[in-house]
Amino acid sequence: MRAATPARRGGLPGYALFAALLAMAGLPIYIHAPKFYVDGYGVSLAALGVVLGGLRLLDFVQDPALGWLAERTRHARGLAVAVAGAVMALAMLGLFAVAPPVAPLVWFALTLTALFSAFSFLTIAFYSQGVVKAGSLGARGHVRLATWRETGALLGVCLAAVAPTALAMGSDAPFALFAWGFAVLAVLAVLGMRGEWRAAPVAQPGGFGDILRDATARRLLVIAFLNAAPVAVTSSLFLFFVESRLQAPGWEGPLLLLFFLAAAGAAPLWGRAAQTYGPKRVLMLGMTLAIVSFVFAALLGPGDIWPFALVCLASGAALGADLTLLSAIFARRMERISPDASRGFGLWAFTTKATLAVSAVIVLPLLGASGFVSGAEVANPETALATLTLLYAVLPCGLKLAALGLLAATRLEES
Repeated sequence: MRAATPARRGGLPGYALFAALLAMAGLPIYIHAPKFYVDGYGVSLAALGVVLGGLRLLDFVQDPALGWLAERTRHARGLAVAVAGAVMALAMLGLFAVAPPVAPLVWFALTLTALFSAFSFLTIAFYSQGVVKAGSLGARGHVRLATWRETGALLGVCLAAVAPTALAMGSDAPFALFAWGFAVLAVLAVLGMRGEWRAAPVAQPGGFGDILRDATARRLLVIAFLNAAPVAVTSSLFLFFVESRLQAPGWEGPLLLLFFLAAAGAAPLWGRAAQTYGPKRVLMLGMTLAIVSFVFAALLGPGDIWPFALVCLASGAALGADLTLLSAIFARRMERISPDASRGFGLWAFTTKATLAVSAVIVLPLLGASGFVSGAEVANPETALATLTLLYAVLPCGLKLAALGLLAATRLEES
C-alpha cells in the first residue's frame, strides 16, 4: 500500500470539528425541539409526531437524491458544503431564535425541513469524503478516522445537550443563544474542512442498484436501521422518562450530559480495541452492553436517580461503539464496491434517519394515546407511566437484540 503523504495524514481534527457541528444539528434537535415547542407554544405531541413523521417520509426520496447530488458536485464539494452549511445555520436560528411568524406547528415544519435537508446533504458528503480520506491513513484507516470523527460528534452532542440548560442560568432565551453559537461553529467547521474536499479517484457508474445488489451492504443497512432505532426512541423519550417516570425534574440535563460524555469517552477506547480484536467482535460487545442497560432501565421507578445514572454510563458507552464501529464497517464495504461512496452514504443516511420515523409516527402518538401528559406537576396514570417504560426500555431492547443477531450472522472481511 502506498504510504500516506503528510498532507493526507493530517486534517483529522478538522473531521472531528465538522462531525461535532453535524451532531449538534442531529440527535439533540430531536431531544430539545419537541419539548421546546410543547412547552413554549402549546403544540401537541401528536401534531409534532405527524410533522416529524412527514419529514421522515420526505427522506424516502430526499436522502438517496442528495447522495446522487453529492456525487454530482464532488468536484465542487467545498462550495456545495459552504452553501449547505449556511442553510443549516439559518434554519437553526429560525427554529429557536425567531418567534414563529406563522402558526408554530407550520414554522416548526418549515425550519426543520430546511435544517434536516442541509444536514442530510452535509452528512452524506462528509461521510463519503471519509472513505477517500481513510484510504490514505494506512491499515485500519477507517477505524482510525471513525474514532476521530465519532469522538468529535459525541462531544458535539454533549455540548448541544447541556448548552440550553447551562445558558438558561444567565439568559431568558437560552435556545436563541444556542442557535447563534451553532451558527458561529458552522463557519468555523466549514473553514476547518476547506482543504479536505477531494473527489474519489474513481467514480462509480450506475445507480443505487449496484449497492443494493451487494448482499453484505444490504445486511449492513438493515443492521444500521435496527441498531439506530433504539437511540431514536430513547432520545425522543429521555426527557419525559426522567421527569415523569423517575420523578426527577431538574436532573434531565446532568443525566443527558453524563450519557453523551460516557459515549465520547468510550469511543476512542472502542476504536483502539477494534484495531486489535476487529470491529465486528468489539461492536457486538458494545451492543450487548446496551441490551443489559435497557433491561436494567425497565426496572426503575420514582427516585431511582443514581441507578439510572449507571444506565446512562453503560448505554452511553455502548453508543460510542455503535457510532464509531458500524459506520467504519460500512465505509470499508463502500471502499470495495463504491469508491466515491456518496450514493452509499445516501442510503445509509436514509436508513438511519428512517429509525426516527419509529419515534415520530409510532412512539410519540402511542405515548399520547396512553394518557401521558408532559410536566413535572402532572400526576400521570400508572398505565401511561407503564407505557412510557415499555417504549423507553423494552422496545429498544428488542430492536437491539435483532440487530445483534443479524450482525452475528453476517460475514465480514476485516483484515
